[in-house]
Amino acid sequence: MPFLSHISLPETTIEDYPFSIPVFKKGLDLKLESNVTFFVGENGSGKSTLLEGIAEQCGFSIRGGNRNHNLNAGNPDGSFETPLAPLLSLGWTPRRINQGFFMRAESFFNFADYIDEIAREDGRILDAYGGKSLHHQSHGESFLALFANQFRQGIYILDEPEAALSPNRLMTFMSIINKLERSGKAQFLIATHSPMLLCYPAAQILHFGENGLEVMGYQETEHYQLTKSFLDNPEAYFRFLFE
Repeated sequence: MPFLSHISLPETTIEDYPFSIPVFKKGLDLKLESNVTFFVGENGSGKSTLLEGIAEQCGFSIRGGNRNHNLNAGNPDGSFETPLAPLLSLGWTPRRINQGFFMRAESFFNFADYIDEIAREDGRILDAYGGKSLHHQSHGESFLALFANQFRQGIYILDEPEAALSPNRLMTFMSIINKLERSGKAQFLIATHSPMLLCYPAAQILHFGENGLEVMGYQETEHYQLTKSFLDNPEAYFRFLFE
């Protein structure tokens, strides 16, 4: 059973963003049935917005990190930074989990800066990231250093982790996921555009669309179908795109 088993959002009359996004208009009543859940859909469909809200409800920094990294500098009273977070309700089985990590590819540089800053006072902090500054590793190496050294147990909320990974390293990443989730110590919520990641066995795939959330198999996703169709016959796509 996943640690986080239920996510709910009440229907609201708020019309401002992000409540104007179709998946949030009528609220959410979402059951998580796997230790690995993928959020898929077009840009702007609400995937990252929901991940942020969940991360903040878990006490993680929405800039990336775990509970220890959540400075919440703009909200010293402890209020939420994202409008979705205070309305979300999270259901846990059997108890709330406080361990884990939120990683967003777009703000990883800032997170690396933060780690370097605190490492100036205690260099041992770098041991959790492969023994050297994340800035002294390639983008892909730093991502894998985080995954391989920091991830142990808890809930891991990842926004497009494939952004810096080659196909080979993406398979390494999947092996890390598999080792952790099979141990029963970890759960993953991942927003992705990667058809390779979506093939992960027994994962739950939630599609964010104009009609709300829909559960689907990986071969039903546009990511898989379009990628397969393109690779089977790229010349046909080039004729359409270029002419």
